[in-house]
Amino acid sequence: MFKDTTPEEIDKAMHEAWDAYLIYKKTSLKERNRLMHTIADLLENSGEEIIHTAMEETHLPEARLKGERARTVLQLRQYGDAAEEGSWLDLRINTADEKSNYPDVRKTKVALGPVVVFGSSNFPFAYSTAGGDTACALAAGCPVIVKAHPAHAKTSQMVADIISKAVEKVKLPKAVFTHLHGISFDVSKALVMHPLTKAVGFTGSLSGGKQLFDWGNQREEPIPVFSEMGSTNPVFLLPGKIKSDAEEIARQYAGSITNGVGQFCTKPGLIIAIDDGSVDGFKEILKEKIENTAAQKMLHAGIAKAFAQKKEKALQQKGVSVMAATTVETDISEGQPAVATVSAKEFIKNQLLRDEVFGPFSLIILCKDFKEMADVASVLKGQLTATIIGNEEEVKQHRDLCDKIENICGRFILNGVPTGVTVCTAMQHGGPFPATTDSRFTSVGSDGISRFVRPIAFQNWPNKLLPEELQNENPLHFWRTVNGKMTKDAI
Repeated sequence: MFKDTTPEEIDKAMHEAWDAYLIYKKTSLKERNRLMHTIADLLENSGEEIIHTAMEETHLPEARLKGERARTVLQLRQYGDAAEEGSWLDLRINTADEKSNYPDVRKTKVALGPVVVFGSSNFPFAYSTAGGDTACALAAGCPVIVKAHPAHAKTSQMVADIISKAVEKVKLPKAVFTHLHGISFDVSKALVMHPLTKAVGFTGSLSGGKQLFDWGNQREEPIPVFSEMGSTNPVFLLPGKIKSDAEEIARQYAGSITNGVGQFCTKPGLIIAIDDGSVDGFKEILKEKIENTAAQKMLHAGIAKAFAQKKEKALQQKGVSVMAATTVETDISEGQPAVATVSAKEFIKNQLLRDEVFGPFSLIILCKDFKEMADVASVLKGQLTATIIGNEEEVKQHRDLCDKIENICGRFILNGVPTGVTVCTAMQHGGPFPATTDSRFTSVGSDGISRFVRPIAFQNWPNKLLPEELQNENPLHFWRTVNGKMTKDAI
């Protein structure tokens, strides 16, 4: 239905985005907030057709998609409000000190430039066209060029039309937002490599995110590529807690493994336990829950094929045994839930078992003792999340294990499930590589705005020529660190 964007069209779009950047970066934070609230209002009132289109393209249920649209609306408003509130500017002022011969230096943050955002396959609203990356970039003062995900191109176009309408409504340059299509890798490469692209946002696979990152660093002028690339989200079960609350924990984790047909980057793909009998009740209940969960259609044929292949490959590895698989009869062959087990010894030896299987599959790793559990933690690479299930006394006793787990994750959960990422300022959705390409940043929460700005210091500038946020009078009433003291007072 949609043709791949040509190199000439990409070049034209990027030059138009650059021209828009020169205007948009100078808009007030209030104007940016107005744009984002306008997008949110239009999306919120976009009706049923957009939901039904997304259902057809992704096989996701209506309730899930309506909830995701609501989350996208929340993100736009929350990040817009955060942009206007201004604390993300991290304002620093050191006034001149004649005694020490120090100059007057004042620091703020400015937009990087046009940002290319790649839509995510598993979240057609919240991580795609009007998703978190787009919202953060617009809040930062950057024009956005979205490349639609081919798996939900129609939905993406409908959302794009809403954003374009909002841009027109608030009387900003049309190229503050651009929407392009393309299945070919050449389209993606051309967008990343274009000299006027100043940053990239991506949510998806390790192979896709790493390729974009490599292109970004191969340019004459390297640029930041913020790729969120998935995770196995290990869960460490401590004996006391799992023995006393086996039924509740098994119920929670059966739901977390199969929620959304396991198509979340925060799905618990690895469960690590001591094989001393304490985990038997948990395994028995989890087995029952998984066997009674029906197969469901996955997002698209490519993801379904990859899931079947990766699951089968994992099950063929030495020492891996199927513990549970769905027994519910259905005519759907894809998205069949399963849980397998393997000893910690075999897991540690086998790198392949540490790879993400995107779909409703999880591997239980059985350890002889806590030393072996710590050894498992030591071989794991960077994760978006890690979870420990344990009572307070157990956690106190195993601080060394906790330290090992903390080193590999962006979000450390106690007695919960990793699925479900709250949109709030304190959220960290990003972890050490290969979970993301830069663990210092988050792609959820208004702190994500900082990905698309850079600091700039003004030295010895007259007060009237400074940006408003740095002027002596503090006309915007922002919090600022003035000579080491946090204050809203005028200088």
